Amino acid sequence: MKILRTTQHPDIQNREGSILHRVAARAIVLDGENILLMFTERYHDYSLPGGGVDDGEDLHEGVIRELEEETGAKNVRGIRELGIYEEFRPWYKAEHDILHMKSYCYFCTIDPELGEPRHEDYEVANGMKALWINIHQAIAHNREVIANSPKKGLSIERETWMYRNFKAQVEHLSSYSFAGFS
Repeated sequence: MKILRTTQHPDIQNREGSILHRVAARAIVLDGENILLMFTERYHDYSLPGGGVDDGEDLHEGVIRELEEETGAKNVRGIRELGIYEEFRPWYKAEHDILHMKSYCYFCTIDPELGEPRHEDYEVANGMKALWINIHQAIAHNREVIANSPKKGLSIERETWMYRNFKAQVEHLSSYSFAGFS
C-alpha cells in the first residue's frame, strides 16, 4: 500500500531513542457527501472509525473489527485500499520516547442500519459516538478546533488531512461509486 503522507511532530528533533511501533486500520465509509465518523466529546473532534490492529490480525480483519466495535456497522464489505498515513509523535509513557504510527486506510461499504457499538472503557469515558456528518462540515469543524482549542487531540491533524485528501480523490473519480451502501 502506498504512503500518503509522513509527518513528524514538532517536539521531535530526531528519531533517536526508544520507538513504539503501532499499526492501525481505519475505515472510510461514504454515502454521497456524508461520512461515518466518530465524534469525541473530550476533544470535540471527528475521527475515522478504527484503531490498533491486534498481533497476528490481518489488516482487513482489523478494519472490519474496529468498524463493527466502534460504530455497530453490519456486513462490512467491498474493502478498497486508500493508503498509509505515517506519523512520528512523542509518546506519553516512560518506556518509549516516540510513537511511530502507521494508519492503513480503507474505503468500505456497510449496511445502512448501524447496530450497537461495543466501546472500550476509554472510548466511553471520552464520550465517543458514531454519526453520519457532511464531509465539508467535518473538515470545517476540525479546522476550527485545530485553530482555537487548547484541548485538541494529537490525531486531529491526521484526520482532517485524510478527509481533505480522500474527498479530493472521490471528487476526481466521480464516475466510480464510493457510496457507503450498496
